[in-house]
Amino acid sequence: MSHNVYDKLASLAITLPPVSAPAAAYVPFAISGKLIFFSGHLAKQDGKVWVGQFGKNISTEEGKLAARLVAIDLMGSLHAALSTVGKDLNSVTRIVKLMSLVNSTGDFTDQHLVTNGASELFGEVFGKEIGAHARSAFGVAQIPMGACVEIEMIAEIS
Repeated sequence: MSHNVYDKLASLAITLPPVSAPAAAYVPFAISGKLIFFSGHLAKQDGKVWVGQFGKNISTEEGKLAARLVAIDLMGSLHAALSTVGKDLNSVTRIVKLMSLVNSTGDFTDQHLVTNGASELFGEVFGKEIGAHARSAFGVAQIPMGACVEIEMIAEIS
C-alpha cells in the first residue's frame, strides 16, 4: 500500500507555504547526505509571528494549534529543500527528530502537550512509520520576536 503525502495534505485541506526568509545570518535548511536539518521555524498566525507566553496569555490548546501551524511551515520548507535535489515529500523516509522551544512562564509544565500539535500532524501526514520521531520539548523564557513556539526538525530522505 503506497502512501502519497500530497494526497494526504489535500485531504486535510493543507496548502504548503513557501520557505520563510531567514531573519538573521543562517540558512533555512542544510542537506548532509540523507539528512536535512531545518533551522527553527516560528509559530505564525495570519502571516505574522504568533506572540505569546504559556502560563501567562496563551492556552495549551492554542499552543497545540500554533505547533501544528509550525509543522505545516516545516513541511513547506521540507518540500522546498527536496525540490533542490530533484525529490518531493514522498521521498521522506523518516521524520527523525523535532526540537520544540515553548515560550513559557516558570510554572508552566505542559510543553510536551503543546508540541503534540506538531508531532500528531507529522504522524497523520506521513503515516505512523515515517512520521514517528524522537523529540525534545523545552520551556524557555523567550523566543525571538516573542513567538510562542519555535520548532527545529531533522528529516531523512531516500
